[in-house]
Amino acid sequence: MAEGISMSYPKSFLPWIVFAIVSTQTGRQWSALIGLVLAGGLLALGRGRGKGWDTLFIEVSATIFFAGLSIWAFSEPGSPARGYVGALTGLWLALTTWGSILARHPFTLGIAKTTVSLEIAATAGFRRVNLVLTTVWAASFTVADLAEAVLLHYAPHATAALVVLKVLGFAVPLSFTVRYPRAVRARAQKAV
Repeated sequence: MAEGISMSYPKSFLPWIVFAIVSTQTGRQWSALIGLVLAGGLLALGRGRGKGWDTLFIEVSATIFFAGLSIWAFSEPGSPARGYVGALTGLWLALTTWGSILARHPFTLGIAKTTVSLEIAATAGFRRVNLVLTTVWAASFTVADLAEAVLLHYAPHATAALVVLKVLGFAVPLSFTVRYPRAVRARAQKAV
């Protein structure tokens, strides 16, 4: 289960990752537009392959975010808030992941359901594992975003530190997503 799950996440977050990289080299207008094209493309590709909306939670969120960001970036190119766009992306991801928890449908659940049998997907333990996973993603985005906002305020040219924060914001929960289900499975097998 963990192997299939871990490969789905990088694809889902590709627009965010590419945006973070491209925005360091180009203006936010073009990086936002690239993010929108990637997000919309992944969403269309996923739907074309028959994926359900619950497995495309991050892609839908990314498409909405990058559409709004593109409109804002091109209509207000001189906005004083433009220096905080990186933190804004993290805030949106944090709100998206926390929102999925509040909506009682952790975003990891839809992706994880595609990697297990219907019997396993229907268990309370499976839901609990995905609630924990989504909470770790949400907490990671929140902490990384707050740290990035502070860094942008006090040291806006510390590009290396900003990149490290972005990488950690994704790497920590991805690593946890790979390891935690394995640990839960191992504990369950020992209990039998």
